[in-house]
Formats: sequence, C-alpha cells, structure tokens
Amino acid sequence: MKILMLTWEYPPRIIGGIARVVHDLSKRLIKDGHEVTVVTYKDGDVPYYENDKGVDVYRVDNYMIHPNNFIDWILQLNFNLVAKATEIMNKNGKFDVIHAHDWLVANAAKTLKNSFDIPVVSTIHATESGRNSGIHDETQRYINDTEWLLTYESTEVIVNSNYMKGHVQGLFGLPFDKINVVPNGINLNNFTGIDRDYDFRRQYAMDNEKIILYMGRLVYEKGVQHLISAMPKILENYHDAKLIIAGKGGMLDELKAQANNMGLSNKVYFTGYLNAKQVQKMYKCADVAVFPSTYEPFGIVALEAMLAGVPTVVSDIGGLNEIVEHRVDGMKSYAGNPNSIADSVLSLLFDQQLAANVAKKAKAKVKEEFNWNKIAQDTHYIYEKAI
Repeated sequence: MKILMLTWEYPPRIIGGIARVVHDLSKRLIKDGHEVTVVTYKDGDVPYYENDKGVDVYRVDNYMIHPNNFIDWILQLNFNLVAKATEIMNKNGKFDVIHAHDWLVANAAKTLKNSFDIPVVSTIHATESGRNSGIHDETQRYINDTEWLLTYESTEVIVNSNYMKGHVQGLFGLPFDKINVVPNGINLNNFTGIDRDYDFRRQYAMDNEKIILYMGRLVYEKGVQHLISAMPKILENYHDAKLIIAGKGGMLDELKAQANNMGLSNKVYFTGYLNAKQVQKMYKCADVAVFPSTYEPFGIVALEAMLAGVPTVVSDIGGLNEIVEHRVDGMKSYAGNPNSIADSVLSLLFDQQLAANVAKKAKAKVKEEFNWNKIAQDTHYIYEKAI
C-alpha cells in the first residue's frame, strides 16, 4: 500500500507527541511491506529530502511572506504541503490513502483528497476544546472548526483512547462507527541496555533522596502545579524526597515562582529541556513518576515510565485512566487534587513491595498492549476500510 503521511512535526522536529507517533508508525508500516511517504515542515538545517531507514521524508519551507499570526502560518504551510505532495504524485504515481495528523494539515488533506480522489484517514491526537476546557476566543473557535472539517472530510477517524472517542463524537457529531480507537504505542527497545547511572543521578539529587519525576511539557493541562502543591504533604511524611520536573513550556517561570513561594526551592528541581539520551537516563534514575494531567487524550509519557520500570502515578482522567489499573500496574489520583496525588506517591514510597509489584506488572502490560506491531496492523486495517 502507498501511504502519504501529512504532519507538521517529524523527528528531529518534536513539538508534542505527534512526531513520535508518526515516526514509529511509519517505521513499522515499512517493515510490514508498505511504502510510506511523509510530507512535513522543514525546521532548522535538516535536509529537504531524506530516506529515514526506508521512510521517504520530504520537508517544505513556509513561504517567505511573513504571516500575521499562527493561523496564517499554518495555512501557508498547507499550500506548500499540497504543492510537494502533488509534485511527488506526478513523479511516482498516486497514493492509496492519505493519513492526516491533527487540524494543522486539514486543508492540505482536504485539497489532495478532492483533487486526486484519495481517501483520507485522520488521527485526532487532541482537541482544542479539550486542551482549553471549552472554546473561549476566535482563534480557538477557528481551530475547533478546522478539527471538525478534518473529521468531516475523513472516511475514517482514529483516536487513541475510548475517552477520546466519546469526546470527539460529542464535539463534532460524528457517526460512532466512523471513529476507531487505536492506542499510541511505544518503542519497546527504548530502555534496552540502559541502567541507572549514579553519576548522572547525583547531578539532580543526593543518593538518599527518592526522585519523584515529572516528564513532559510545562503547560496548564498537564497539572504540574498540582504536583508541586502536593510536595509539602509528601515531604512532611517522607523527608528524603525530591521532585524533578523535566521539560520546557510556557508555565516554567510560573511554576518556579510557585515552588519558591511555597519554600520548596531546594526540594523541586527544574531540568529544562532534556535530549533523548538524558530522558532515558532520567527515567532510570526515578523512584516514582507522576503524570497529574487535568486533560490527557492518551499519555504516552506514562507508557515510557512504565516501560522503564518506574512505579507510576496518573490522574484518573482521559487516556491515562485507561492505561493504569489502580494498585495493580500503577496508582491513580483524583485529577487536580494535590492531597490525592500525595497519598498515591506516599503509598509507593513507603510500600516497597507495592512499588515493585506495580512496576513489574506495568512493564508487562506495555509490552503486550502497546507495541507497534499490533498498532500498525490495526491502522492498516482502517486504511483498507477507508479505501
């Protein structure tokens, strides 16, 4: 099958979770004998074309015209995605299916579909309404409408959790049988051969301190502010604990101020951006990982922590709620509730047996349910349905 992936991010450009999903899915589809072409945005000094271990990756610039705002920027990007995809098809023949990732490529997907009569399958990774707990201004309304347009133009829609299926169906009025639930996967070799590096760990915490790790973007819906608010209760009961917050985002200064104002500056450490190698090492150094989101369609970071063998605490919302079974392969806490987060973290710190058991079961679960082989096969089946 000849597959065209449209995405605004693909490694080495990584903004959110889409880049990893497109990358890992494409790699797996290639192994299954399909042809995959990715058309994406050219960021920095990466080549316009590269063969990424079998995946044809074409990158386009944005126009030299300076856009007024982000929406105009995205529209200009879509013109170039269409031009590049058309050029490829004129040379190599038509694609069987277009896989569009999120609203950012909606206009390109719609144009190519109607011009070349190719079915579109779209993945809705998250929604503007979900991220902002509703639609509050014109930019958000535009994005929300574009999401609707993409789902309307798609023959089949993929979401990554049952929670998202209900959310998208209610939001856009989609037929229930048009929405397919396919979880995101994770590369099972991510932590192969990586052990706890004590020298690395000592940059962040003392040997006697238990590391409570948050990994991810620092934005409101990820709930980091609630995790910081849980620290006084955690420290009161377990003094040798330290919170490491890894990642970057718009809330960094606000969160630092929060930690300072609460008198926690020596117990909360912000690492800033970490590269892939440092991320792997950081997971291996952690004693507990916490993902306290208030909105989370899926939560791939939780899978990373579970695969790394770190006992994991998640909020009881969205996709996270479906990944973890409380006290079996992880711990849950009430979303937005620092008291509840503290209780779950303390259970793992005090009960070594519980921590060991949930970590072991979590690792096995990730290997069985979230591997790319199964996910690529499910996705291929949806392509066939669309065609």
